[in-house]
Amino acid sequence: MCKILLSIKPEYVERIFNNTKKYEYRRILAKNNVNSIVIYCSYPVKKIVGKLKVKSIIKKPPAILWKLTHQNAGISKERFYKYFNGKSIAYAYEIDSAKKYKTRRNLNDFGVSFPPQSFIYI
Repeated sequence: MCKILLSIKPEYVERIFNNTKKYEYRRILAKNNVNSIVIYCSYPVKKIVGKLKVKSIIKKPPAILWKLTHQNAGISKERFYKYFNGKSIAYAYEIDSAKKYKTRRNLNDFGVSFPPQSFIYI
């Protein structure tokens, strides 16, 4: 089990914290089994804003993943398919719980100097 840092767009961060987004979709999966994710809210926020616990990791073809997760996707079908365009396998971290930090934190608080393109182990 491990912890990673993910960059997530502000609109999706809000949906995670208000429980309307229960899956974080990814084109690339961490090789280690992830049980915790630290959330870096991308531009214009550019801060670490919280963390989440991972309930499960789903690996399926995009159409099947959408069928399984669309009710709590927090993203439109159009954006989902655009994101996974050209991919035969899609991944989702199923969110068990999310906690927003009271104070936003800097990357260097976690020993990181730049925001991840995909993810960083921490």
